[in-house]
Amino acid sequence: MSAAENAPTPASTTSGASASETASEPAVSRSEVRGRVWQQLPLLLGLVVLWAVLWGQFSWLNLLTGFIVAILVTRVLYLPPADISGRLNLWYSFVFLAYFIADVTLASFTVAFQALNPRPIPTSSVIAVQLRTRSDFVMTLDAIAMSLVPGSIVIEVDRERAILYFHTFDTTTAADVEKMRAHVLVVEARIVRAIGSTDDLARINETEATR
Repeated sequence: MSAAENAPTPASTTSGASASETASEPAVSRSEVRGRVWQQLPLLLGLVVLWAVLWGQFSWLNLLTGFIVAILVTRVLYLPPADISGRLNLWYSFVFLAYFIADVTLASFTVAFQALNPRPIPTSSVIAVQLRTRSDFVMTLDAIAMSLVPGSIVIEVDRERAILYFHTFDTTTAADVEKMRAHVLVVEARIVRAIGSTDDLARINETEATR
């Protein structure tokens, strides 16, 4: 048999190359799979709790049904994955919750007093707040936390530039507007210290150190 007959054909060479490329493709490790499941777990648990709250009972059947619905929602109505850092600081989480409860309580009495006060309604404002982080998750929590406090509500979100637009109550002067803007940034810092990524935490610390 001649050397030409023993030479590999182009087709065999191509198939051999593609096979080697396929074999060289990195497989997804178990740790990566566990990491993805861990990132999606808070969303699934939140949907299950929301389902149980809507039905008004926390029975095993209700929780199982909620879990199935959560799986269907996350698979059918697919959204871009939230960038969850996986970091949790229990102390700063407690600090955030304590201040949040205090803010809600104080703002509730303030709004109630303004509603019963016979004087003219104070001036309200629409203000833009430039956040220091680029995390969609932190931005969402900041918007929710501020909207749950009576007297302020998010009316628009600029995701690309990380800007939240608020309609705020009782912001008569420029100093009141700046005070509200600073409060939004304080809430953002509390959230980042509780569950933010190390990059966001470093950005917050750097910004506050340069003040």
